[in-house]
Amino acid sequence: MKYLDYKEHREQGTFNFPIAFYHQLPHSPRYYMPYHWHHHYELIRIHSGSFQLTLNGACKNCQEGDVIFISDGVLHGGSPQDHSCVYDCIVFDLQILMKDNHACAKAIQDIMDHRIIIQPLLSRHSPLILPIIENLTSALAGRRTGYEFMTQGCLYQLLGIILQEKLYEDNTENLTQSGRLDSLKKVLSFISENYSHDISLDTLAKVAGMNPKYFCRYFRSMTRRTPIDYLNYYRIECACEMLSTKNVSIRNATISCGFNDESYFIKTFHKYKGITPKQYLKMDF
Repeated sequence: MKYLDYKEHREQGTFNFPIAFYHQLPHSPRYYMPYHWHHHYELIRIHSGSFQLTLNGACKNCQEGDVIFISDGVLHGGSPQDHSCVYDCIVFDLQILMKDNHACAKAIQDIMDHRIIIQPLLSRHSPLILPIIENLTSALAGRRTGYEFMTQGCLYQLLGIILQEKLYEDNTENLTQSGRLDSLKKVLSFISENYSHDISLDTLAKVAGMNPKYFCRYFRSMTRRTPIDYLNYYRIECACEMLSTKNVSIRNATISCGFNDESYFIKTFHKYKGITPKQYLKMDF
């Protein structure tokens, strides 16, 4: 069973309200965000600390108060730079704003068709952005009666400010369709399907259609990790998801996540998480 997927397939919200909210604290299963992509849009708000975010290979250092907009199809991932970092993720289907809304339909369609490319670091360009996001996260976190109206209203308001203050670029080429990015997506999908098995560097390079030396250099330029380091990092994130959400033993997590030796699994787990699997199991999620 896949507990994480580089191309995310998990439902975001419900069919009628496809918006999901995640409040990320240290030792949350996805506190360190694996490199991935999805067909949804995402907003990230940094409450405190600093967060290093990678978007299609470009690294951005995000600070407290930053609001980041991530378009559909963009490869992204990131790491808090210290344990003071707390951040929110809001993942949503933009189609929800199209329902019976003729006044805004053209602009929203332009965004979905990538004729309008919204700038990633929104809050650095307008002081109006952060108050909207604060209202949005408050509505989603509280889920009080009527929060669905508040949520959609905030998203409309956010898009209105983006268009009004021109926090976007016209007719920008959709970089996610470039050949090398598509190759990287194939590798990430392969890892998500096969992480429980032995995977060699040569195999990953073959999936990417590159020679191993060039593949290593390109993969590291995009993810800031070597392929094998990232594979082990991903496996540990899968293990965290299993241990925090399922009644799974450390031994079963070891085998399910592609490790043949439990002592090596424990050592690798400690390398990436700073604690042992046994300590992680005792945490209150």
